Amino acid sequence: MRFDISQQAQLSQQMKMAPRMIQSMEILQMPMLALQERVDQELVSNVALELVEPRDEDDAPSADGEDERLAERELNQAESSTATDDWRRLGEFEASYEEALDNQYPSTRYSRFRMAGERDRKMDALANVAARGEGLTEQLLKQWSFDEVDERLATVGRLLISYINDDGLLGADLETILDQNLNVPGVELSLELLEEALAEVHKRMDPPGIGARNRRECILLQVARFEAEPGHDPHFVDVRRLVNDHFDDLLQNRLPKIALATGLSIKQIHEAMQLMRKLNISPGRELVDEEVPPIIPDVLVEYSENGDDYTASLCEGILPALRVSKHYEKMAKDRTLEKSTREFVGRNVRNARWLIDSINQRKNTMLRVVGVVLARQRDYLDHGPQHLKPLPMIEVADQLGIHVGTVSRAVADKWLQTPRGLVALRKFFSGGTETDSGQNLSWVAVKAKLSQIIDNEDKANPLSDADLAAELKKRGIEIARRTVVKYRQQLNIPPARRRKEY
Repeated sequence: MRFDISQQAQLSQQMKMAPRMIQSMEILQMPMLALQERVDQELVSNVALELVEPRDEDDAPSADGEDERLAERELNQAESSTATDDWRRLGEFEASYEEALDNQYPSTRYSRFRMAGERDRKMDALANVAARGEGLTEQLLKQWSFDEVDERLATVGRLLISYINDDGLLGADLETILDQNLNVPGVELSLELLEEALAEVHKRMDPPGIGARNRRECILLQVARFEAEPGHDPHFVDVRRLVNDHFDDLLQNRLPKIALATGLSIKQIHEAMQLMRKLNISPGRELVDEEVPPIIPDVLVEYSENGDDYTASLCEGILPALRVSKHYEKMAKDRTLEKSTREFVGRNVRNARWLIDSINQRKNTMLRVVGVVLARQRDYLDHGPQHLKPLPMIEVADQLGIHVGTVSRAVADKWLQTPRGLVALRKFFSGGTETDSGQNLSWVAVKAKLSQIIDNEDKANPLSDADLAAELKKRGIEIARRTVVKYRQQLNIPPARRRKEY
């Protein structure tokens, strides 16, 4: 075996993005709430970044001088203090903290803002934060602790409650629960014991239906609870019969088959179905509110003053105005300071400038992108979703002279407040088709027309997917039947069999 050593030269191209470019891309992609959180984090970690307060704008000429005087006072206070000043400050401290010292309150409650006669903004913010609500499992365990059952059933009941999902249904079958919990302290677990404990959970938990193994059992448990109440609706008997014996036929809307098997009339079946709509197939949602993050629009679209056009402006009320501290800018250039201190301050000043520049770049890019959208989608704003035109991102990128990835980041998770309501900016970007009349329609507009056709159909004789494709063709839109099926499913519209009304 022979080993050789040689030198080779290779020429290659690599793209490396600078940290500033990476930060600019991240800021551009962030929705408003995420950007606000990022700004709050930077305000905490970066000493050179500060808020522009209204009073700072009013007193701008004297603000810098005041900052310098405060800084000099903090730096030179120890050297210039006299014994008299020390005793005077001690007296002010005792007077300000008298209540805290006497009552042993936490000293952090009395900040420098309170000493100056101002409200402590951090304490006010903490006081306004809502307490974390109890989860579903916590609430059910609390309910179960008040029920009088023997210790053996109480232990198994707590085990079963731990398997209940957010909908309030049992998230595993009893055989699986038994296999996963063979060694429960103080209890010899068995299927019979699990069944007995589950029956107690069904009987005692509120709202009714908690702990059901499936949707059918969930409805039956609620019906049984209602039937036990005095003066209940007699049609609950029909509901129990339909759900217990003909649940699959109900889901498939086979009402004539159910009527033939039960002897009930279509009217009686409809009355029972109306009662079923009052029941909840996800009873756990009644105890725990689902947290839906708020949507904060990034851009406000309004009519222009003359009413002939639309104008766009940024919604900047939630985002604080930022600036780089003049005091720290001067410190970064002060050669009399230690090198490590000067480097630390300089790094923070550069990071603050980068953040402000990135936010300004985000604003500029978004307004440019929205300007192209408003020019293309004027018919949508005037007449509605059925007039939405196709708008590929590559076309916007070419028009603005930017990369298509920049357009994609600019529209990601962004929202517009328009005269037609709150609209996702991403909605305006899609492919489309051309009608027989030469009009360009986006796929969103095609879906809107499909939904309109279904809304206006004869419910006693609903249109099949092939019929829907034919109706669209009459309107100049020719798409395949399988495409109609895909769009109908995306719109959560059931097939014709289940849309039929008897």
